[in-house]
Amino acid sequence: MKFEELGVHDDILDAISYMGFKTTTPIQEQAIPEILSGNDLIACAQTGTGKTAAFVIPLLDLILEHPAGETTTLILVPTRELAMQIDQQVQGISYGLGIHSIAIYGGSDGDDWGQQKRALTQGAEIVIATPGKLISHLNLGYVKFDTIKYLILDEADRMLDIGFYEDIIKIISFLPQKRQTLMFSATMAPKIRMLASKILQNPKEINISMSKPAEGVLQAAYLCYDNQKTALINHLIADKPDYNSILIFCSTKKKVTELARALQKNKLSVEPISSDLEQTEREKVLQGFKARRTRILVATDVLSRGIDIKEINLIINYDVPHDAEDYVHRVGRTARADATGVALTLVSDNDMGKFEQIEKLIEKEVIKLPLPGQIGTGPEWNPVKYRRSSARKNFKSRNKGQGQQQKKGKPSGKITLRKKSDQQ
Repeated sequence: MKFEELGVHDDILDAISYMGFKTTTPIQEQAIPEILSGNDLIACAQTGTGKTAAFVIPLLDLILEHPAGETTTLILVPTRELAMQIDQQVQGISYGLGIHSIAIYGGSDGDDWGQQKRALTQGAEIVIATPGKLISHLNLGYVKFDTIKYLILDEADRMLDIGFYEDIIKIISFLPQKRQTLMFSATMAPKIRMLASKILQNPKEINISMSKPAEGVLQAAYLCYDNQKTALINHLIADKPDYNSILIFCSTKKKVTELARALQKNKLSVEPISSDLEQTEREKVLQGFKARRTRILVATDVLSRGIDIKEINLIINYDVPHDAEDYVHRVGRTARADATGVALTLVSDNDMGKFEQIEKLIEKEVIKLPLPGQIGTGPEWNPVKYRRSSARKNFKSRNKGQGQQQKKGKPSGKITLRKKSDQQ
C-alpha cells in the first residue's frame, strides 16, 4: 500500500517521501488506520518492520488535525538510545510542520536537565521518555500531564523485562483517564497481556511475524569452544573484506572490552560500547559506526533493541543470548525493512541447550557451518548430551557447597543464585 492511500496530511507525505518512504510495511498498513480512527491498540511486530513510523506518522497527523500548542503525546521507551532514535524520526518527519518534541532520558548533565524542564513546562507537543528519568521530573511537581491525549509504550516487553512496571503505572496515574493508548511490543508474553488489560480500553490487536527474524536474514552457527571464539571472529572478519558494517554482541561488559582490544591489536577499525561509557561517549561511538568511520562495533544487549542503524552487513553473536527472544532482537539489527544481512552465532558446548531453544522459538533449524581448518575441531552438535552434562555439574556444585556448610556445623539452608552484575 502507498502512504497516499492512508489519507494523512500532504505535508507529512512530502516529508516521508523525502526520507525515502514509498510503500507501507505490514505493521504500518494495519496500525496507521486504527490509530487515525482513535482506537486503542496492542501491536506485536518483530524488530526492523517499521513500527516506529507506524505510530509516529498517524500521531503527527492527529496533532496537525487538532493543534493544541501544548503537550498532547507521551511516548515511553526502555532506553535512552531508543528515545533518541524516535526523537530523531519525529523531527525528521515533522520538519517544517511546527511540531516540537523532546527526549527525556538519564545520563545527561545539568544543562540537559534544564532544557528538559523547560520543554516539559512550556509544552513540547511530543515527549519521548524513559520511565525512570520522567519520574524524577514528575516527583518535583512542575510537570502537568492533564493535556495528554496519546500515550504510546514502545518496546513494552523490554520495559517490563528491566523492571519498569511500577514506574509505568505511576506515570499513568498522572495522565487523564480519557486518552488513546498504544502498546507496541516485539513479543506477546503474559505480562504484556496483563499490562494491556490494565491500561487499554477495548484495544484492537495486530500480530505480525511474532518471534521470528526477518526473511532477509541469512542465519548460521559455528560450533566451537570458548577459547576458539576470538580466533574464529578474526578469521570471519578477514574473510569478509567487503562487509563495512559489522555488529558483534557479547553477553557481558568484560567480554566486550576484551574482544574489542583483541580485534584492535589486529589493526581493525573497532569500538566497544556498553553502559560503562558515559552518554556522550556512547553517542560519539554510535555516530562513528553509523557514518562508517568505525567498521566494527562490539556491544552488549544495550544495542539489541531500538537502534536503527541501516545496512548492517553482519551480526555476530559471540555468545548465545540468555533468552531466546533476545536472539530475535539481536538478529533484527541486520536486514532492516527489505534489506538482506547475515547473522552468525558462535555456539559453545555449554550453550547448545540455549541455542536449541532459539531454534524452537523461530521454528527453524539454523545451519551449522564447519570450522575453518586453522581454528581446530569444535564440539559436535548434541544439545541433549551437553544439557545433561551441565545439569550434573550444577548438581555437584550445589551439593559440594551444602557439604562444606554442613562440615562446618552450619545448616545448609537454601542456595541463592546471585544475579550477574556484569550485564550491559
